[in-house]
Formats: sequence, structure tokens, C-alpha cells
Amino acid sequence: MERWPALELAGTIRHDGDGGVADDLATTEDATRWIRGQDGLLPAHIGAGELTADEDLKRQIVELRRAVRALFARAVSPAPPSPADAHRLMPAEQALAHLNATAARELIAPQLEWRHEAPPAVRLLTAQDDPHGALLAALSRAAIDFLSGPQREQLRACTAPRCVRYFVKSHGRQEWCKTSCGNRARAARHYRRHRVASEDDSALG
Repeated sequence: MERWPALELAGTIRHDGDGGVADDLATTEDATRWIRGQDGLLPAHIGAGELTADEDLKRQIVELRRAVRALFARAVSPAPPSPADAHRLMPAEQALAHLNATAARELIAPQLEWRHEAPPAVRLLTAQDDPHGALLAALSRAAIDFLSGPQREQLRACTAPRCVRYFVKSHGRQEWCKTSCGNRARAARHYRRHRVASEDDSALG
């Protein structure tokens, strides 16, 4: 399954398995673990696998996540957004401004490398000596690429009970982010139908 850094960032708010919501960026240790898990998804010059989050970086990633999730909510509209933060979304214009300003924190230039008998490859050249700023800028650029690309039209908020994830629909009738959510949603529908039927029988009796 394809992974997008923007979706990975939005997905750091998730169902905790017990009816609540977990935050994968809750502590600096959590944030460090998440950043290092993005190594390979982000440009190599970021060195995500070696970065360590401090409180300021964690706060800035969380604020960027707020902007991304607000724009995801806009992207899925008029369908409802994820219930995790639907009641406290950052205003869309503020989210746009924040995303664009963060993306501009690092100026980069693509460089073409074409070694002997190897296919051409792109290397990003940067004068930035701020690995935390470079990380935030890369996450912002990834969100811009995602929201301006074709996958935006397939973005959905999972409608399964208790799920708070956004996902990219991979086939025409997909309603849920994963099979377990589909099973839970079908079970909930079955329960509601039988409860209504029981209530109707009781009323007739």
C-alpha cells in the first residue's frame, strides 16, 4: 500500500483500540519515534532516521498536523470530517497560510545526478543548516503535493464507529480505511437494525 507523508502525519491521531483517541506525537519520545519512521518517505537530505525531537519541534509538528487535518476536512467536504477534531478545526485560510509559510522555511534546488550505467536521479541541494526546519518544510511540501494531486479526490474520513483516520480510497466502493473497520461498521449496522426491529415488535405487542 502506498504511503504519503501527509497522510502519515494526519494519522498520528488515531483510534486507541479502547474507544478513545491516541496521539502518536504526545511526547518528544513519541515524536522522535514517528519522525524516524518517516525515513525513506522524506527526502534523503532530511536525515529523518537520525533526528531527535525536542519540545519545540514536537509543538511545531503538532501545529502543522492541525493545519493538514483542517485542509483534509476541507478536501472531504461536504462529507463529514474525522470526528477526532471536527469541533476544533483550524480555519481553512489560517491552515493554508501556515502550510505555505512552513514550506517556505527551506529553499531547495533539485540537482540531476547521472552516474555511469545508473539511471538518472534527483538530489536536493539546500543551504539550510537547520535540520528541524528542513523536516518541517519537507512535511509541508509533501502535504502541498498531496492536496494538489489526484489522490485528494479519493481522500475520505473513515465512517466506521470510533475510527478517526483519513484514508485514500483504493477502489470505487470503499467506505472504510481497513478491513477491521468495515467489520466493525457492518456489526454496528446489524445491531442497529435488530434493535429497531425489537423496539417495533415491543410497540406492536
